[in-house]
Amino acid sequence: MKLLLDFLPVIIFFAVYKFSGDIILATAVLIPATLAQMAYTWLKTHRIEKMQLVTLGLVVILGGATVLLDNKAFIQWKPTVVNWLFAAAFLLSQFIGKKPIVQRLMESSIELPSKVWSNLNIGWIGFFIIMGIANLAVVYTLSEEAWVNFKLFGMLGCTLVFVISQGIYISRHMPEQEENSGES
Repeated sequence: MKLLLDFLPVIIFFAVYKFSGDIILATAVLIPATLAQMAYTWLKTHRIEKMQLVTLGLVVILGGATVLLDNKAFIQWKPTVVNWLFAAAFLLSQFIGKKPIVQRLMESSIELPSKVWSNLNIGWIGFFIIMGIANLAVVYTLSEEAWVNFKLFGMLGCTLVFVISQGIYISRHMPEQEENSGES
């Protein structure tokens, strides 16, 4: 449910674009959809994650610039800016604080050695950088429609593949559970 809620504004953006063929209109709808998503999240959980706030801020600022200036470049750059900000945050977490961000997010669910946490964090840094570059490559080499498709399907697909690869990496480094000595 959370994953669907997280992608709902993008899905609405995609649907409006596919129906109208107008990226400015789709962006104009994206802004209130994202605000509504945050309001719903706040009402349901009484908290909003920092990453969600960053995304909201960039949707409002870059989406607003897109609509006000009638220039699609602002909204097309948003995924790159978001990904690179996340990469910077994950990178800084290697040096600021006692734990990298990925460990802070996941340690309540899994126990891993500190080197593995660091490697996972570095993996996310690389992923975010590559996704930012991929977004720009699509923006500047393919059509507007191809970018809209990439924004929903390509980025989501890449994220799912990366998360699965992270899961495989994690499974190889989890402490082995002790066998129950009472069984025969």
